[in-house]
Amino acid sequence: LNLRGFRMAQTMIFAIEEINQSESLLPNVSIGYHIYDSCGSRLSTMSATMALMNGHVFAVGERCKGQSPIHAIIGETESSATMILSRTTGPFKIPVISHSASCECLSNRKDYPSFFRTIASDYHQSRALAYIVKHFGWSWVGAVNSDNDYGNNGMTIFLNTAKEEGICVEYSVKFYRTESDKLQKVVETIKQSTAKVIVAFLTTSEMYNLLKQLHIQNITGLQMIGVESWITAKSLITPNSFHVLGGSLGFAVRKVDIEGFSDYVIKAFWETAFPCLRTERNSSQYALSCNVYQDLFALKHYNEDVPEQRYASNVYKAVHAVAHSLHSLLKCKEIKGCEKDLTIQPPQVVEALKNINFTVKMGDHVWFDSTGGVVARYEVVNWQQDSDGSVHFKPVGYYDASLPPHQRFVLNTENIIWVGGQLEKPRSVCSESCPPGTRKATQKGRPVCCYDCIPCAEGEISNETDAMS
Repeated sequence: LNLRGFRMAQTMIFAIEEINQSESLLPNVSIGYHIYDSCGSRLSTMSATMALMNGHVFAVGERCKGQSPIHAIIGETESSATMILSRTTGPFKIPVISHSASCECLSNRKDYPSFFRTIASDYHQSRALAYIVKHFGWSWVGAVNSDNDYGNNGMTIFLNTAKEEGICVEYSVKFYRTESDKLQKVVETIKQSTAKVIVAFLTTSEMYNLLKQLHIQNITGLQMIGVESWITAKSLITPNSFHVLGGSLGFAVRKVDIEGFSDYVIKAFWETAFPCLRTERNSSQYALSCNVYQDLFALKHYNEDVPEQRYASNVYKAVHAVAHSLHSLLKCKEIKGCEKDLTIQPPQVVEALKNINFTVKMGDHVWFDSTGGVVARYEVVNWQQDSDGSVHFKPVGYYDASLPPHQRFVLNTENIIWVGGQLEKPRSVCSESCPPGTRKATQKGRPVCCYDCIPCAEGEISNETDAMS
């Protein structure tokens, strides 16, 4: 069971039930839903998309009906799957709102005119990765990314920004979760490198695979700089993971508490979605139908991960964005209710989404820019360990793209624990600074950050570190 995906489904149902009980938002109108599991498979994503567009049952050989029974789709989780979903639904102008597909490539309105998202594009995150590396004086870093749209686009932006900022990248390697041979080559590259800092633009799945191999081969002492996909993933916390990932720094989706969601996760969800838990019916047929849910029942009283569900608020906002669009299109009034004789088509919802502007109960303001995205706001978190051995993600700063450039990036460096639990920041340079009396001499075929320090020629004077006159 993918717990993060399960919690997202719970969030969606919670938001829909909340709206259906509201007297001010869509009064006298109820929203229905179907939820499909794409199982992390692009083929399953396509299958689920066709099922959504053509009704609940869509068999091979059937013809498309020409009219979608749905008004909007919320998903997918990964960027590559979202691209498949958006390209398939695009010609029919069915709006797709993703809670976590952050690839900058999805900002292209020509290719994805009906796509929206409640997570920011990776454009800002990728650039901010370079800023954090420069901030700590690391001029020599390694880079590894997921070999998919998310990782490749994000890493390209980072590499371009790093070059602009004078940062040298010793290696840039990539792999996909199913490519064990490529993963071994990546690990070998890391093992042979001299860079002590790694920028890891990976999904949680690839990070898990890399973490496993780094632990098996006892490769430690590397300062990891991460992205929102994995930096706060509780699934990566294992008895051995802090040995490798302790001290990691990275950008996380801001943590926003949804009032009432924790109680719903424990009680209301199970009463509404799983009526077989009620004891008044005990026939053998009824018990048999409940057996398929046995694996889920273990989660009935599990609530520990809810505070770290950082994407839950994005799902919540996506559902409310659809509801506010329909509220506008159905000309709803708080006392009179909504007009009943209006037929709403998906293209109308697309246009309505472009104009929404509302505030959800957590206080967050929701609106979409010209690319269908939202303003980039991240929390900078640090992997730290308590005295009892438990790992937590400590906030040590933020990045807010809505602020003026000189105010966007703030770090509290005194609160950071570095790799290996150290209090002293690691160094990562290709060549140390040249002392007085010497000058830099570039090494043929190597980046500008790598050089030799040679004595100044007669008649030349160098009396400052790294300077020559």
